[in-house]
Amino acid sequence: MAGVSGCLKYSMFFFNFLFWICGTLILALAIYVRVSKDGKEIVASGGYGTDPFIAVNILIAVGAIIMVLGFLGCCGAVKESRCMLLLFFIGLLLILFLQVAAGILGATFKSESSRLLNETLHENAKLLTQSTEEAKQFQDAMISFQAEFKCCGLVEGAQDWGQNFKYAQESCECPNTTEYQCSPYQGFNVNNQTCLSLIKDLVEKNIIIVIGVAFGLAVIEILGLVFSMVLYCQIGSK
Repeated sequence: MAGVSGCLKYSMFFFNFLFWICGTLILALAIYVRVSKDGKEIVASGGYGTDPFIAVNILIAVGAIIMVLGFLGCCGAVKESRCMLLLFFIGLLLILFLQVAAGILGATFKSESSRLLNETLHENAKLLTQSTEEAKQFQDAMISFQAEFKCCGLVEGAQDWGQNFKYAQESCECPNTTEYQCSPYQGFNVNNQTCLSLIKDLVEKNIIIVIGVAFGLAVIEILGLVFSMVLYCQIGSK
């Protein structure tokens, strides 16, 4: 075959096809997290100047860009287009730099993010006793969260609900099993576990998942840079 080695060309195509799939998965996962009801309004409804979904929005953008780059890489490999391969290389290198910068910023402001989350949840606890439209939306989200994760209240437990406890009574009710710790409140057995610690645990677990995905993606991106540059140079030397 005249030109570039078929093995290298189709290896590059296969790699970029996997890269495109990775972008699709990241985009789908980020959109799911963005629209999912699990903890969405609990974190987001405070509106205290910090957008808790900024990281998810970034992932949506990154996933879309990776899909485009994967397409460029596939077409560049099959058509032996130096222009497409160069665009793929530059775009991939920029994403890698952005990931490194995001990782450094994330590690630097980890304690600050934890403090902001804690303050936001404590402020949101006040919504449980209110009757505004915003408060009712938050209360609906909390009721669903309590029923799913078997917790009650955000900070102080059932008393966080104040006069609105009658609306949350069923979701706070403690099952008659030894698995859960219960305590009496207004004539009902309610869960001792507050939702604050559970939300923090969920956030920490999601952060660990994001770090793992980012590390694996960085390895794939470095391989992509090597493959694309080797193929770019071979095409130029024909």
